[in-house]
Amino acid sequence: MAKEITKAEEFFLRKFDLDTVQLERTIGWALDRQIDYADLYFEYRTNEAVSLEEGMVKKAVKTIGQGVGVRAIAEEKTGYAYSDEITIKNLEEAARTARCITTDQTIGKSVPVRSGSAGGGARPDLYPMKTPVAEISVQEKIDLLNQIDILARRYDPRITKVMASFSSEHKVILIATSEGLIVGDIQPLSRLNVTCIAEENGNRQVGSYGGGGRVEYSFFLENRRFEEYTREAARQAVLNLSAVDAPAGTMDVVLGSGWPGILLHEAIGHGLEGDFNRKRTSAFTDLIGKPVASEICTVVDDGTIPGRRGSLNIDDEGTSTHRTVLIEKGILRGYLQDKLNAKLMGTAPTGNGRRESFMHIPMPRMTNTFMLAGESDPAEIIRSVKNGLYAVSFGGGQVDITSGKFVFSASEAYRIENGKVTAPVKGATLIGNGPDVLKRVTMVGNDLRLDAGVGTCGKDGQSVPVGVGLPTLKINDITVGGTQG
Repeated sequence: MAKEITKAEEFFLRKFDLDTVQLERTIGWALDRQIDYADLYFEYRTNEAVSLEEGMVKKAVKTIGQGVGVRAIAEEKTGYAYSDEITIKNLEEAARTARCITTDQTIGKSVPVRSGSAGGGARPDLYPMKTPVAEISVQEKIDLLNQIDILARRYDPRITKVMASFSSEHKVILIATSEGLIVGDIQPLSRLNVTCIAEENGNRQVGSYGGGGRVEYSFFLENRRFEEYTREAARQAVLNLSAVDAPAGTMDVVLGSGWPGILLHEAIGHGLEGDFNRKRTSAFTDLIGKPVASEICTVVDDGTIPGRRGSLNIDDEGTSTHRTVLIEKGILRGYLQDKLNAKLMGTAPTGNGRRESFMHIPMPRMTNTFMLAGESDPAEIIRSVKNGLYAVSFGGGQVDITSGKFVFSASEAYRIENGKVTAPVKGATLIGNGPDVLKRVTMVGNDLRLDAGVGTCGKDGQSVPVGVGLPTLKINDITVGGTQG
């Protein structure tokens, strides 16, 4: 990690002809007697995307973005200004603007700035990169997408359309704070996605799958992982051709392992973010130390898992990421915190201050959020259900943070009849309340699995990459909305 701080620092200071004295002076421009904290967030990112549709390249683009954001905080009030030109003049203007938004004072003060790690000393790099993805030629990526197109069509003659895309990002960040630190990071991110459309007698169905993370290009070639993505997308599309209308009513629901953790992320995770609880708008407000779930449920947020899409060496405020226990054996233990909300709530930051780019203010956000494995065998869980639904994958959904109410649509689901998985169903939705659903968990599988690496979380207009995960779960008496007459 210390190596990446040095690389990021050298990158910005050399590329934009800056030095630590100038960073110190800039932070001084943002400070005055009423300002509690100020920081600078430098960003330089390169994004590439290649997509193939019907055997033809539809898009091959490369974009470069750069900028700096300056933040000044006085108690609960935040001033923020940014510039996409990193010059001393623009730094000064942004710093003074951020300060003026926060307070009417105009007297700046100096602060010493030193290089260092983001708390706790040096730590291993979570995503070492021998060969940056940007060094792989566009033609090689196109060739991979062509292989995917051929493989998908071979899977089943009913596959009539194939879309495949590969995207990557190489981001360098540098953070300087009024607490006297400079910390930096180099953050890679890649994703491969496949979508197939199957048709039969006028019935048209879609299947999608993909994966990635903070990994090298070779990750997608290892054990021909791209073939796994292709087969899964094609399988889903073909399977949905035979799906019947979903039943409706109150019934036991089994959630599959992996991607169904998106329900945990949306229905429970957002409600555990510090800002919602500080403002008392979360269904989990004032419940720390109290039971909020079945005693067999333990939920964590962990930004320290190597190579994962939601992992970070440091968050976007320069704090090292953590493994944070949110719910332990059913008891609420804490919230996800950035610096501002942690200070106002009298607790410590958890390394969850995140932002979409230099143009955005950081806020508490999840990294990789999942429930720990339990003791039940997944097959045993299925056998315990007489009449219910087995939800393997989810599409879209909506959540009300204040009430905890949610609605999620299942993109792959099956009937469970007399302890056996039977017909695939379409049009199933799960309707419930996040805190209430956790209390209805009666069995937790021993098969914890994280998603393949495709999650993107939206909040207040900002999107950031995240990870989710879940073991197989049994939840009693959930309302299922279906299409069965």
